[in-house]
Amino acid sequence: MSPHRIALLFNANKVYDRQVIAGIGHYLNSTRVEWDLFMEEDFRSRMRDIHHFKGDGVIADFDDPEAQAALSDLHIPVVAVGGSYHDPSHYPAGVPYIATDNTRLVRLAYDHLIEQGLSRFAFFGIPSHPGSRWAQERERAFLAIVGQESVEGVVHEGHSTTAGGWGAAVEELVAWLTALPKPIGIIAVTDARARQLLQACVIGGIAVPEQVAIVGIDNDPMAQLLTRIPLTSVIQGAEEMGRTAAHLLHQMLRGVDCSTTRVLVPPVGINVQASSRYQPLRSPHVMRASHYIRQYGCLGIKTEQVADYVGVSRTVLEEHFKRELKQTVHQAILQHKLDTACQLIADSDAPLADIAVRCGFTSLQYMYAVFRREYDCTPRQYLDRHRTADAATAEHRDP
Repeated sequence: MSPHRIALLFNANKVYDRQVIAGIGHYLNSTRVEWDLFMEEDFRSRMRDIHHFKGDGVIADFDDPEAQAALSDLHIPVVAVGGSYHDPSHYPAGVPYIATDNTRLVRLAYDHLIEQGLSRFAFFGIPSHPGSRWAQERERAFLAIVGQESVEGVVHEGHSTTAGGWGAAVEELVAWLTALPKPIGIIAVTDARARQLLQACVIGGIAVPEQVAIVGIDNDPMAQLLTRIPLTSVIQGAEEMGRTAAHLLHQMLRGVDCSTTRVLVPPVGINVQASSRYQPLRSPHVMRASHYIRQYGCLGIKTEQVADYVGVSRTVLEEHFKRELKQTVHQAILQHKLDTACQLIADSDAPLADIAVRCGFTSLQYMYAVFRREYDCTPRQYLDRHRTADAATAEHRDP
């Protein structure tokens, strides 16, 4: 029996789509299902010629407004993947639909900011257009949450990003951030928009997270690479969406009627990083210095450079640090290097020598010496402890 020919209609330049596709791949690799998969060579989703597709089934991103119209009269099984809707009538009729739960994505981000002790909130979305229905759903969810809890919340959609309009868009974003009451927690509709917030805060001299704490959605590795301040982000259950979609299509190919199936997939969790670890600071000097250290602490900066950035003498800055944080500026820089190193050791496969360089240690030997002094273990022992703790947590969750 020849493999079924299946079209995957996704824009794999987006991390969410890539994760859904990965989930489909995991399903195929964990079962005996054999599919001959079609995707555009540049991994874009195009509806052109789809009616001439001589295949057996389709899994498509229905956040694309063209998808529903183009696939509505296709006489082969179709499984839809997309965002959830508060109004059930907005779901497409007659096709199984696997949705990321937009309300729970926003709720997880909001609850995290609440736990940080914040009481003001904002949402940074994108301008409304036919392809951004998922973004409007997240914006609506935010407004519903702050409305229910009677807390202060504002929405800003900003401008679409283009090369020509980038300068004006950043200036407008800096002006909006500057005018916000502070401290405030901001939920960005995606990590891409969260990255713009971080850039604007750097340009505007706004301390993150002491003045503005930021949470994105997607947990996009690319966004992390392109920001100096590590970004907190909600992790969508996109791979589970892909596995569920593949399972449903597999059932449909065997004759099972799944046309009324609708599955809401909750977020996996939240990757907490520096952008949202809010701690109230009274001293504006410490706030500004901490913001600078988070951006450049791994680049070999010294106390004098931090004091120059803040605009005070080293003596004055040290006094503020000792009073507010009970540590010196040098100790704060070293702690930032250690925190970054621990994160990289736990979350990446990079060689320890590379991690030492990336974190601003003069050598691998020096990083070892600092780990022994501060944590009473070597970096490799720290990694072993982290893996053991993760294994114990996984065993507890899934006995």
